[in-house]
Amino acid sequence: LFLALAAPPTVRIVHSGLACNIEEERYSERVYTIREGETLELTCLVTGHPRPQIRWTKTAGSASDRFQDSSVFNETLRISNIQRHQGGRYYCKAENGLGSPAIKSIRVDVYYLDDPIVTVHQSIGEAKEQFYYERTVFLRCVANSNPPVRYSWRRGQEVLLQGSDKGVEIYEPFFTQGETKILKLKNLRPQDYANYSCIASVRNVCSIPDKMVSFRLSNKTASPSIKLLVDDPIVVNPGEAITLVCVTTGGEPAPSLTWVRSAGTLPEKTVLNGGTLTIPAITSEDAGTYSCIANNNVGNPAKKSTNIIVRALKKGRFWITPDPYHKDDNIQIGREVKISCQVEAIPSEELTFSWFKNGRPLRSSERMVITQTDPDVSPGTTNLDIIDLKFTDFGTYTCVASLKGGGISDISIDVNISSSTVPPNLTVPQEKSPLVTREGDTIELQCQVTGKPKPIILWSRADKEVAMPDGAMQTESYDGILRIVNVSREMTGTYRCQTSQYNGFNVKPREALVQLIVQYPPAVEPTFLEIRQGQGRSITMSCRVLRAYPTRVLTYEWRLGSKLLRTGQFDVQDSTEYTVSSLSRDSYGIYNCNIINEAGAGQCSFLVTGKAYAPEFYYDTYNPLWQNRPRVYSYSLQWTQMNPDAVDRILAYRLGIRQAGQQRWWEQEITVNGNIQKGELITYNLTELIKPEAYEVRLTPITRFGEGDSTIRVIKYSGKKTLAYKQTREFHCGFEDGNICLFTQDDTDNFDWTKQSTATRDTKYTPNTGPNADRTGSKEGFYMYIETSRPRLEGEKARLVSPVFSVAPKNPYGATNTAYCFSFYYHMYGQHIGSLNVYLRLKGQTAIENPLWSSSGNKGQHWNQARVNINPPTSFQLIFEGIRGPGIEGDIAIDDVSIVEGECMKSDQPANNLRSGAVGTLAHIRLIPVTILMSVLSHQR
Repeated sequence: LFLALAAPPTVRIVHSGLACNIEEERYSERVYTIREGETLELTCLVTGHPRPQIRWTKTAGSASDRFQDSSVFNETLRISNIQRHQGGRYYCKAENGLGSPAIKSIRVDVYYLDDPIVTVHQSIGEAKEQFYYERTVFLRCVANSNPPVRYSWRRGQEVLLQGSDKGVEIYEPFFTQGETKILKLKNLRPQDYANYSCIASVRNVCSIPDKMVSFRLSNKTASPSIKLLVDDPIVVNPGEAITLVCVTTGGEPAPSLTWVRSAGTLPEKTVLNGGTLTIPAITSEDAGTYSCIANNNVGNPAKKSTNIIVRALKKGRFWITPDPYHKDDNIQIGREVKISCQVEAIPSEELTFSWFKNGRPLRSSERMVITQTDPDVSPGTTNLDIIDLKFTDFGTYTCVASLKGGGISDISIDVNISSSTVPPNLTVPQEKSPLVTREGDTIELQCQVTGKPKPIILWSRADKEVAMPDGAMQTESYDGILRIVNVSREMTGTYRCQTSQYNGFNVKPREALVQLIVQYPPAVEPTFLEIRQGQGRSITMSCRVLRAYPTRVLTYEWRLGSKLLRTGQFDVQDSTEYTVSSLSRDSYGIYNCNIINEAGAGQCSFLVTGKAYAPEFYYDTYNPLWQNRPRVYSYSLQWTQMNPDAVDRILAYRLGIRQAGQQRWWEQEITVNGNIQKGELITYNLTELIKPEAYEVRLTPITRFGEGDSTIRVIKYSGKKTLAYKQTREFHCGFEDGNICLFTQDDTDNFDWTKQSTATRDTKYTPNTGPNADRTGSKEGFYMYIETSRPRLEGEKARLVSPVFSVAPKNPYGATNTAYCFSFYYHMYGQHIGSLNVYLRLKGQTAIENPLWSSSGNKGQHWNQARVNINPPTSFQLIFEGIRGPGIEGDIAIDDVSIVEGECMKSDQPANNLRSGAVGTLAHIRLIPVTILMSVLSHQR
């Protein structure tokens, strides 16, 4: 019976942004057209209970278009300043776990028109050397747009049409699909030298205006030509400043010059001055090809390039190769030995090597052969071959790498050849493998390297093809130690240390293996679980081990808070349970199960509570406004209770309510008789709500355990005769709420209006001026006033601006605008009272303010009402302007501003001097919160 309320989702998309038009396309597809730069606003209206979750997604966008992380999880999708790439299909998906999700979509078409560009060509393909060789010219006009653009041409003021001039042809090339319009001038005549205009139009869709571009064709018109006043390539030292100069040698109109870099953007420090490019303090990162491009939209752009090379010497290394004709890795007297040196050099052709022995220069000879390796095979390498090694050849050999251009420090590499120069050997200390550590520790894997010289050691994973902890496949070490910070369990395994040929012997690599074992505490499930259950019932909690190392000697302990409940050990099982047979108030709380091994403990946590689940508001109530009086409304609030049988019986609900924007909640308890059934709809009527205010409502179930989970929703007045600041029918403001009914202070005035009540005003207020109470006589009620005490000066102004009011649609059969009665109360008491002025500002005319009403001077210690009929033709705002008089006793106040559709009552009819319902009821909310909540609770069964 009660489950009938649960309903799968339905969804509908409505728009509230700045659409040009919405059209139903082929009965199935909705297209929303919007101008680029405007605000897209789509709202997903859903039904379904429980309240469905809403998600907006987009397709048909580019891969790089990350539409706000690809999802928006609320009803309204809002994209301000929409761009063309954000067009496409938008989907709203609603799901609540019942049935299939509801999905609706709408296609958003973004309209735009870029500035057109005219280019001039000798032929459609390519320009000839001499521009007017064939004396036929093509003017091409291109503009990016959506929808497709339409072009028209003018010569001077004359509109050119196909067939209107035999010397002119107008056509669209087939391959451009209408985006290009070409004007062909055949066999140039004197009258063809003229000013041509291309007008691009999208026929004023979305109010996009036409755009025009002009080009002056003369007998001097020519494509650009340039030259570079620099070498190619340019070789420089780091730190030097370099200047590239590009000059135009031809072209009419005068070409524009731009510099580009083949790889990426120009360096940030680049200084551009016309065709001159300067890079101060150049670095290796600035090297590359730089191009100067000249363009004047005639023919093809001209391009000249130069390559900048920044000198560099780095990465000096050496290796020793024993006699290759003997299977012996050692250096021996009477055999050959080769020493190789290698550096990275830019430019490689400037690299020179020189060799020294014990500091004295070496020249190539029959026994000491110096060679440079083929640059293509091993660039930047030199070899010293010692043929038939003698005892006298022992010593220190130095190879020095330098660049011919100078300005770069040389790299010097020393290699010692002696009887102690021996190939490397690798060993792992006995206690260093296997190496046992704990997760999170810092450890050092060690390979001891012997031999002279000691080579660089390469570390890698031996057991699988995975990266090292630093992310590389190999890690270099100069001392044989691999240091790992914050070890994780994935690092368990076998590691290989291996000699490299660099800075050592060029022989078969030596290698050794180190085993690493990482211990870690047990990983358990669940790490956290909430269990809700009523008193007197039983619960069972279970904690299971997923992974642990070492797996042996696992012990467990159960605790409630700090109290130890049970301990034990695992044998073969991988989980432990704890049961509470009858829950009492003392047995609620957090239960922890710790499972322990040598490396630490894993913990399962269980929050055992008797809290009731949250209620679920029912949003699909048909016409929830069950009372709709002139100033106030009543609202039928409905909800169901989630899992009502999970815990103890719900005794009551605590209802909290507050006006939107306010801080303080007003609360009341609603008693519940009997058990609530699953899916049962509960109704409660909220009365005396002020039009057109919105309210936040909070609902909290209460059991004998205490308060359960709360849920909050906003209720809005949605009657037909409302304002909601969208369409004006009726508006009342007593300045009681926190946001003063969306009035704002004008930035152009001298000082601000102040919100005040007599109860909260400063004890040092100026006597003999200002009101003693708000318009109803309440000391707690608020009003707005201007404080004229020092430092204010005579003639200074304070201006208060209303929100924008959109007028009701015109009567299609009548010519008159809708009339409204605008009224307010004012208080002008004091011997120095200045003036109070009211102005009307219409939409689109912010510079023009129409005077509506004005008053000056002392009007006595009481409130007066002003009423004015207004007939605004479009959206409007009202402005209250207070002007300070000659002294401090000049405070002016206003209260109870209202706008009501229809003309004001005639002056001979009695005015309603009771406090307006909007403000009066709000005061009741402040003073006697219970009056708002006198309602009926009913179970609908």
